[in-house]
Amino acid sequence: EVQLVESGGGSVEAGGSLRLSCEASGYTYSRNCMGWFRQAPGKEREGVAVTQIGGDLTFYATSVKGRFTISQDAVKNTVYLQMDNLKPADTAMYYCAAVGSRGICPAPVWRRSEYSPWGRGTRVTVSS
Repeated sequence: EVQLVESGGGSVEAGGSLRLSCEASGYTYSRNCMGWFRQAPGKEREGVAVTQIGGDLTFYATSVKGRFTISQDAVKNTVYLQMDNLKPADTAMYYCAAVGSRGICPAPVWRRSEYSPWGRGTRVTVSS
């Protein structure tokens, strides 16, 4: 069974930084697409950043471009999200997701139904 475990959330002031990690376990396929989504209270879950594991493809939501960076360690099956210059609008629960055995990032990349499994989430709170 594939499992995703997030870590690294917390509370910071606006302008601060956090680094999220997502470790995947329980799968043996050679490629994957993993990324981060977030859900703020009262809002729908939205895509933040996605990357093709083992490749160079990355995708970012417009709202985080230039501030967030997604990276990977394919050997460790881990994806990271470096979040800089955080804003109160970034406050949300952040979820890691993977596309599973399909292996490639979907089109459109933010289609949530293409991703399974999901992690349980890690909370990020940014105060002004």
